[in-house]
Amino acid sequence: MTSDTTREKARLTVRHATVADIPAIVALSDTVYGEEGGYTAEMLTGQIAQFPQGVFVACYEDVAVGYCATFRIDEASAMAPHRWTEISGGGYGARHLTTGDWLYGMEVCVDPAYRGLRIGRRLYELRKRLCQELGLKGIVFGGRLPGFSRRAKAYGNDAHAYVADVRAGRIRDRALSFQLSNGFEFIGLLRNYQPADRESRGYAAHLVWRNPKIDPNVRTTGTARPLPDSVRVATVQYQQRRVASFEEFATQVEYFVDIAADYRADFVVFPELFTLQLLSVENKPLSPQDSLLALTGYTERFSLLLSELAVRHNINIIGGSHPTRTGDEADPRVRNICYVALRDGSLHTRDKLHPTPNERTWWGIGGGDSARAIMTDCGPIGVMICYDSEFPELGRHLVDQGAMILFVPFCTDTREGYLRVRYCSQARAVENQCYVVLSGNVGNLPGVNNFDIQYAQSCILTPCDFPFARDGIAADTTPNVEQVAFADLRLNDLVVARNDGTVQNLNDRRHDLYALTWARRPGPRGPAGGTSGA
Repeated sequence: MTSDTTREKARLTVRHATVADIPAIVALSDTVYGEEGGYTAEMLTGQIAQFPQGVFVACYEDVAVGYCATFRIDEASAMAPHRWTEISGGGYGARHLTTGDWLYGMEVCVDPAYRGLRIGRRLYELRKRLCQELGLKGIVFGGRLPGFSRRAKAYGNDAHAYVADVRAGRIRDRALSFQLSNGFEFIGLLRNYQPADRESRGYAAHLVWRNPKIDPNVRTTGTARPLPDSVRVATVQYQQRRVASFEEFATQVEYFVDIAADYRADFVVFPELFTLQLLSVENKPLSPQDSLLALTGYTERFSLLLSELAVRHNINIIGGSHPTRTGDEADPRVRNICYVALRDGSLHTRDKLHPTPNERTWWGIGGGDSARAIMTDCGPIGVMICYDSEFPELGRHLVDQGAMILFVPFCTDTREGYLRVRYCSQARAVENQCYVVLSGNVGNLPGVNNFDIQYAQSCILTPCDFPFARDGIAADTTPNVEQVAFADLRLNDLVVARNDGTVQNLNDRRHDLYALTWARRPGPRGPAGGTSGA
């Protein structure tokens, strides 16, 4: 028998979503929309990274049963005709504007098995509270009309007439009637809002809730996402030399980590494939494939080294890349993987997506199939390994997830190869209004197949606009000389450039004309199929 002072744990909680909730929300969206229509982990990463205050999850006995996503947007965009994919930045919340006057509701979904718990209403109340806390003008979104298709013939396919009867109370639509009863105002119809939403025939009700606590004629500012004043980055231009043991290699790595930490850097970056230095330990003539397989034997010790150093020196380590076996003995597949060790002790891996022709031919390296931003204590970051930087889709995908710094460990043998990486990385910095950090190898390892000579000039690149360095270069190194370069990167300068720069590449994207969609899923149906629209 329990005492009078004993309290049971709450069965239903509604709170801000975190990165740890992402797998559960993915599973929830799959339940609501089906596996081909649900949200991906990358989309949810972007939503939380862009505007963590605006993403909520409802959990019943620790199971995610409801989810709500919002972002801030300017009044002109919110009130103009639009489509869901266009306004939501493809489901990533990438249209989030830190100075936006309105809160845009891009998603509410509830597990059908739990719809009797008024979870949707709770999520809407949290939205309203957030809107008032930020002092915004109100909430706007496109709401579904799930009853229209069933009644379309009776209304001569006239969605306006259907909505008029719902508003008059003559008929009931399970989504629109719910919105109207919650104080939302109908301001028009959105055509082709979600073409895949067959129940609504692609239509959505353009709905607003006006914040009663503010003057609608006064522009609001609200609270922007908190960012560090400055992030210090160190890039290591690493000299390849023979080592006699893994311990000697580890001593060299710790030397550079220690230097970066002594200068109070938040990140230290090593080059792609810098662990090929370990092949000099045995110093045996091996075929290219056998060399790579031998190197995979160091994976566990290498990843443990990075994790220990990150915690011991209180620094985030972008561990270049290391060939890693991803299959079993019968299927010895190898990927080129970047290990990212954060100072909180967590370890993350990111595959190189685009192996070069040489990597495929000589070493049999395969490419990964996903690219997710990594949440750090300095904001979200992204990794593009060497050749990956030459594909603009990847940089945009990472920035859509909220990344403000992209790290590019690279390994190039000639100046021409290096310049391909550098020029493309500078383009990624300009088009995505982000920082890009390059780290490369110098020196050589005679006898190591396909790793004969190296050319590098590591650097830290910026967008090209007034808040940044004149040439878009925050720090540079001398070509082919071992050294470390540092730069202090102001993340708020990126926010200013994106929202009020000479050019505003991210804001000025034509979401109505084109979109970036990753092939694993064709993209969520968004409000289509949800419990109560957005």
